[in-house]
Amino acid sequence: MAGRLYVVGTPVGNLEDITLRALRVLGEVAAIACEDTRQTVKLLNKYGLRKPLISYYQPQEGRRIPEIIGLLEEGKDIALVSDAGTPGISDPGFPLIREALKKGLQVVPIPGPSAVTAALSAAGLPTHRFLFVGFPPPKAAGLRKLLEGLAPEKATLVFFLPTRKIPEFLAATAAILGDRRVVVARELTKVHEEFLRGTAPEIGAAVGSRTLKGEATVLIEGVR
Repeated sequence: MAGRLYVVGTPVGNLEDITLRALRVLGEVAAIACEDTRQTVKLLNKYGLRKPLISYYQPQEGRRIPEIIGLLEEGKDIALVSDAGTPGISDPGFPLIREALKKGLQVVPIPGPSAVTAALSAAGLPTHRFLFVGFPPPKAAGLRKLLEGLAPEKATLVFFLPTRKIPEFLAATAAILGDRRVVVARELTKVHEEFLRGTAPEIGAAVGSRTLKGEATVLIEGVR
């Protein structure tokens, strides 16, 4: 009997944001495929878990996928985790999940934290309809083209963004999308969690010359 690939949601910051089911699965599988073993070890150590770790990250996923599929076909259950949140959402998880399904293997979701829903729940923007865009193009021309295409969208737009890119992103948002409400959520669930709310110019002024680290979730109000 083939093994199962468990897609396990893990905390986006606070290590207490882990479900009982996720802990049970992580304790039962034969191995855990993860983006950064150093991040996953922190979670495992907190809960006294010891498991073999398979480093699965871009651009190495092409080499690791056959290895993981082979283990599943041998009958071993494998957990897939990302550095933070739900695997497969703007991370290397999707190619593995797709390949497992192509091989007729069982993929089991273990729901858990997500920066998208965490940010949406406290942002104060409409949540009945939203569009997850992920990471925008790194170059100015690509970003401008993307925002121009999204301008007619009525849904709340959700982006992942390196914090160093926030000033440039806010400037483009103001120029292309105009006077819309924007929310920047950073350090979600951590000690220094912060929500910045306002128009793009207002948030840009609030950020000023601050040096921000890590990644942020940025939400933009849809067209009214």
